Amino acid sequence: MTNQSSGFNNRYITGISFISALGGYLFGFDFAVISGALPFLRSEFLLTPWWEGFLTGSLGLGCIAGCLAAGKIADLYGRRPGLMISGLIFAFSSLGMAFSHSLTVFVSMRFAAGIGVGMASLLSPMYIAEISPAKIRGRNVAINQLTVVTGILVTNLVNYFLADIGSDAWRWMFGLGAVPAVLFFVGVIWLPESPRWLVKAGKELKARQVLNKIGSSGFAEGTLGDIEKSLTGNKKQSFRAVFEKGVRPAVLVGVTLAAFQQLCGINVVFNYTSTIFESVGANLDRQLFETVSIGIVNLVFTLLAMWQVDKLGRRPLMLAGSLGLSVIYIVLAFLLQSHAPAGLLSVFVLIAIAMYATSLAPVTWVLISEIFPNHIRGLASSVALLSLWGSYFILVFTFPVLAEKLGTFGPFYVYAGICFLGFLFVKSKVKETKGQTLEELEQNLIKH
Repeated sequence: MTNQSSGFNNRYITGISFISALGGYLFGFDFAVISGALPFLRSEFLLTPWWEGFLTGSLGLGCIAGCLAAGKIADLYGRRPGLMISGLIFAFSSLGMAFSHSLTVFVSMRFAAGIGVGMASLLSPMYIAEISPAKIRGRNVAINQLTVVTGILVTNLVNYFLADIGSDAWRWMFGLGAVPAVLFFVGVIWLPESPRWLVKAGKELKARQVLNKIGSSGFAEGTLGDIEKSLTGNKKQSFRAVFEKGVRPAVLVGVTLAAFQQLCGINVVFNYTSTIFESVGANLDRQLFETVSIGIVNLVFTLLAMWQVDKLGRRPLMLAGSLGLSVIYIVLAFLLQSHAPAGLLSVFVLIAIAMYATSLAPVTWVLISEIFPNHIRGLASSVALLSLWGSYFILVFTFPVLAEKLGTFGPFYVYAGICFLGFLFVKSKVKETKGQTLEELEQNLIKH
């Protein structure tokens, strides 16, 4: 197998990883902007709990469509075209939401934003995994999660300062998303195509040129040999190939982890911060301040995860995060049920965010980007992310309705149980992947 020694062009690798990961920033923007905007949208569109859940979750429905499109585009035309299309969709949908004058138009534009988010959520980590040497792949894929949480934090800060400008503040919150979207599109123009896709498309010379920029000539030749070996005998694939016996175990793990990352419940905290803190008597200013605190903690602990994911490994972080969240959710449910002071509630909310940011948030994306074989990585990743975004929709759609029926605390008992089941799944089914090339993982994880 390839000798993954030193001698890589780390500046180049990190640079193109960050450009690709700007898709994650846009993902973070669309994901977070709703939390600050909801108090205004409730008044603007007279939202019932059902419509509040559907409006929030419509992003996830768009993500499903985006994943389906991105998987096909990634395998047929390459990773770069899909990234460019997602940037254009981000820009269009941000302006569309900002200028919406009816609930129907707004939800349609948020669905369109979801298409962009879904494409970027699949393509950015996949691209980074395919251009990164094995020894730094976990860290580099986690760059995508770093830009996601940076997008969340910056958006929460902007929302906090825009909140005082009046009832149309939400229009500015959404419209400003067009600026990073255009910058992302321009940046992607300068990215090289994935060498693994180039080999698959019969463009070996271009693949060698990219690999020579990434590392030494020995690394380039060795990696080319590994890629060609992994693609030998593999023809054009359809979604049926994703469920063949040999790859089924990897797909099961990917789909389950993707669903677990959402159904664990943490995105209720991100998307409904204002609802949660309003239930214990916090005013609007305090609600928006809490979104900023959450964004800061999320960023700090994502940096910690980037430092540790290639040292501690994927499996230990997932085990610690899932079990820890299960315990913290029970505490949060008790605090909400007893109407504890907002300050005390905030402490345990931030602990939950810290646990998620060092485990399920970045590590799930890393695992999804690396456990599937080269010849169906785009399609298999899209299936896993269909599961992820479908689960996101279920989670955020049901929370306002469940909170109205059970009280804001009720759903957190459910999420605690889901996290414990997730812990048992990781313990029994997830294997460690750190330090192995994508081709080595294919040999070790896929049953031939």
